Amino acid sequence: MQKNIIFPVMKRWADILLSLIGLLITSIVIIVFAILIKLETPGPAFFIQKRVGKNGKYFNLIKLRSMCVDAEKNGAQWAQKNDPRVTKVGSFMRKTRIDELPQFINVLRGNMSIIGPRPERPMFTAQFNEEIPGFINRLSVKPGLTGWAQINGGYEITPNEKLKLDLYYIENQSILMELKIMLKTVRIVITGNGAR
Repeated sequence: MQKNIIFPVMKRWADILLSLIGLLITSIVIIVFAILIKLETPGPAFFIQKRVGKNGKYFNLIKLRSMCVDAEKNGAQWAQKNDPRVTKVGSFMRKTRIDELPQFINVLRGNMSIIGPRPERPMFTAQFNEEIPGFINRLSVKPGLTGWAQINGGYEITPNEKLKLDLYYIENQSILMELKIMLKTVRIVITGNGAR
């Protein structure tokens, strides 16, 4: 019982500290890639998209734009491997996860955590919950920059597989598990495995 009280407090303080350090270290990288995005394609360097957070609360997720500006002119689409909508700069950012760096701001705001299930868009959350009853159980914790599903399946896993991995994380959260996810995330960022 004591663990259930202490763990969320420790996690939030770790989120604040790590996101501040993360923004400090990566601010130059974010600025450089924002300039590269503007040089390669017209449109904004940053991309803001509505996502579903803890307990179904919506928030605006911040990313560096990795696709052309008219990527969803035919409606919302699930990103694919070798997606033709991804720009050259965007392809590199996705492999290295650089496009996700501005989400440290979401963590500071309290919309997200460093570690947790990846936040989905409202339409996909509703669709997946119809197809996979219980999919919204992922919303019992804050979404994260990285998570158990990301390090064990990356972008290629199905929503059903993602749900199983996310529920495993939710049921087995611990400091040791958080450290393991962080270390594996660093390895993925360096190698570029699991990107699309």
